[in-house]
Amino acid sequence: MTESMLWPLAPTTVPVSGRPEAFPVRRVYCVGRNYLDHIREMREGDERDDPFFFQKPADAVVPDGASVPYPPQTGDLQFEGELVVAIGTAGSWISVEEASAHVFGFAAGIDLTRRDRQRDCRDLAQPWEAGKSFDHSAPCGTILPVEEAGSTLSGELRLSVNGRQRQHTSLKLMIWDVPEVISHLSRSYRLMPGDLIYTGTPAGVAPVVPGDRIHVEITGLPALTVTISEGETHASQRTA
Repeated sequence: MTESMLWPLAPTTVPVSGRPEAFPVRRVYCVGRNYLDHIREMREGDERDDPFFFQKPADAVVPDGASVPYPPQTGDLQFEGELVVAIGTAGSWISVEEASAHVFGFAAGIDLTRRDRQRDCRDLAQPWEAGKSFDHSAPCGTILPVEEAGSTLSGELRLSVNGRQRQHTSLKLMIWDVPEVISHLSRSYRLMPGDLIYTGTPAGVAPVVPGDRIHVEITGLPALTVTISEGETHASQRTA
């Protein structure tokens, strides 16, 4: 048996409300353009025929209370407040009717985006990876198990920066609701316990800078707060 040349890596985990065990993250999937008002503010038309997805590294997940360094290679870091779905049961080609049975719980999340890099990728017809899949780009709050989530899916999402509300929506305004998102995604990937699905953001996205405090509240779920800190590259750019 060949031994690995690398040291064992600790899994990325997210706390679970009321439980000593944490949720180990396997993959992070994100839904693009799932609120009509956000599609319009990004000047990308008025509708989508089918949902599409991109991924972030599992170790891009950071917990509530984290300090997030301003990333390199951008001058336009933006927030996107989102509902996060934690998968607890494996499945592929999951029907809409069966999708809810695969959910372990829900959390508040933020899809941090290097918007200038995303636009460059879009203009060059390249994947969004440079704009979306970077270190610390997927803050995720404490997961509330589905049996305790109550009316979350018919509730509201609010995001504020330094106490000023910037995003507010009803989760019922998602173009594709949670069961539909799970069903569509499971046609391309076998979903497994440990997967997180970020379900898209409403209008109101905007840039943040070091020192900004981002706070997300979703009906019935633990809140999520992160602070943007100075990154090495950003600091050198400011003093150059």
